[in-house]
Amino acid sequence: MTDSVQEIKERLDIVEFLRGYFPLKQAGKNFKANCPFHKEKTPSFMVSPERQSWKCFGCGEGGDVFSFLMKFEHVEFIEALRILAEKAGVELRRANPAAYKEYGILYDINEAAKDFFKNLLRQSDKGLNYFKSRGLKKETIEEFELGLAPSSLDELTVSLINLGYNVNDLVRAGVVFKTERGLYMDRFRNRLMFPIHNHSGKTAGFTGRILPEYENADVGKYVNSPETPLFNKSRLLYGWYKTKNEIRDKKEAVLVEGQMDFLMVWQDGVKNVVATSGTALTVEHLKILRKFSEKLVLNFDNDSAGRMAAERSIDFASAVDFEVRVVVLPENFKDPAEITQKHSGLMRELVKKAQPATEYYFKQYLGGFEFASIADKKQKIRLVLAKLKNISSPVERSHWLRELAERSNTEERVLAEEMDVLPVARLSDGQGQASSLPTPVLAAHNRKSLIAERIFSLALAAEQLPLLKETVEYFPADIRLVYDYFLNPSGTPPPKELIDSIHLRAGFEFDGATPEKIKAEMSELILNLRGEHFKEKQKEISERVKKLTDEGKENELAAVLAELDNISKKIHNI
Repeated sequence: MTDSVQEIKERLDIVEFLRGYFPLKQAGKNFKANCPFHKEKTPSFMVSPERQSWKCFGCGEGGDVFSFLMKFEHVEFIEALRILAEKAGVELRRANPAAYKEYGILYDINEAAKDFFKNLLRQSDKGLNYFKSRGLKKETIEEFELGLAPSSLDELTVSLINLGYNVNDLVRAGVVFKTERGLYMDRFRNRLMFPIHNHSGKTAGFTGRILPEYENADVGKYVNSPETPLFNKSRLLYGWYKTKNEIRDKKEAVLVEGQMDFLMVWQDGVKNVVATSGTALTVEHLKILRKFSEKLVLNFDNDSAGRMAAERSIDFASAVDFEVRVVVLPENFKDPAEITQKHSGLMRELVKKAQPATEYYFKQYLGGFEFASIADKKQKIRLVLAKLKNISSPVERSHWLRELAERSNTEERVLAEEMDVLPVARLSDGQGQASSLPTPVLAAHNRKSLIAERIFSLALAAEQLPLLKETVEYFPADIRLVYDYFLNPSGTPPPKELIDSIHLRAGFEFDGATPEKIKAEMSELILNLRGEHFKEKQKEISERVKKLTDEGKENELAAVLAELDNISKKIHNI
């Protein structure tokens, strides 16, 4: 595995790879950008072509091309390996047969199954007529590689075995299952097939919709692939691989419930749309969407289940700092697919006119702001206040609290007091459990380490390492090791992550700064470093004084007190 990883790193240039996601601006020898992992106005995300590494000095994240792809696209290592191998032209089947056997073959099986379903649909008037009756054009059917599963028990199984695949791998891929009697059968039968692609367009699984003539109470209308190493419906968004660039450009994602809604809305010109794959919206979905968009427009079915899904999604997305809007469908339409089929272009207008989520709640719970009694008013307003409390942005929350005060003829102060006593809502992650929401991760350094690293980076940027000769004694052990390594590269190397961080910080600190400014800042930071060093010593000696006092060792105490007095004078004179 290591050989494959190293070969990929040698073939790929991290700067060119990251430029495929967002623009980079040159900053001396390095490049910089606004960090894609947290909100910021001033760029603190640095990329080093020399070190083939990246680091954000705002949130502390950093690493190589693999760690970036895993975090940005929210994929596991093996998936990142496959994607980068394709980009680098490294064939994993030869470079790492074990990795291919474990994961790569599952993609091949899903691709072969997709082609099987596609070919069957082309030969089936029944399947094509259904899609056309729902309004899908031939071009859309081909674009999204829709298919049809046959009625026989094992037609796909036999076809894939004849192609040379092992039946156990077919089970692992999720397209075949083994019965209690030991027979192998196709998982999907008599179903219209929707391939679920991962973010790079590879088939990870399927959703199958039962053909209308086979619908009954004992058969699930929709069936998904089981959880596999490739398919996790809580992390995959239908259509994402086609629409993510449009979503990134518009900074807005339109979310619908099902595949047919997606296909019809996309076909009608709303290209920044995605759908969940047979599951409720999850934290994993939101993490993916939040990297590309600031606004989430919800467009769910016009029934009680759709309204419940919309409300849950509003609460979840508001807590992750999305600007959430809701498309309100006309009462005589059940879902987005029906609207686009009957009124081309109407959905585009409805998306443009989507109302803020809080307005949606005002209408749902407060109607015309007329209350039957004080108890009725308290109950309804509390429902809305619980929603406002979930909004992550204090500015947005304050705006809607003021709006609620005006419309309900209630003092804002009173509403704030009422909201404070309400419990914080626990949000389900879609799997029946409460889930933590994504927050920026801060670097776990103490003040002394941060100051020392900054001093070293500035000296490196200004090519003034000799100036640190008298300061090294105050460095923490890890920064001292870096200093020794730069003077003698044949010595013990420090951790690569630390070296990369210091290299990138050097470019980050040096960008736009004059040598005089750098030298002045270094002088001030060195004083701060000495102060932190002596404070540590002062604390250490004070603990010794306390211990000697408790033990009654007065002979030793005098010398330690003199040492403490000397340190205190040094701190005072800095």
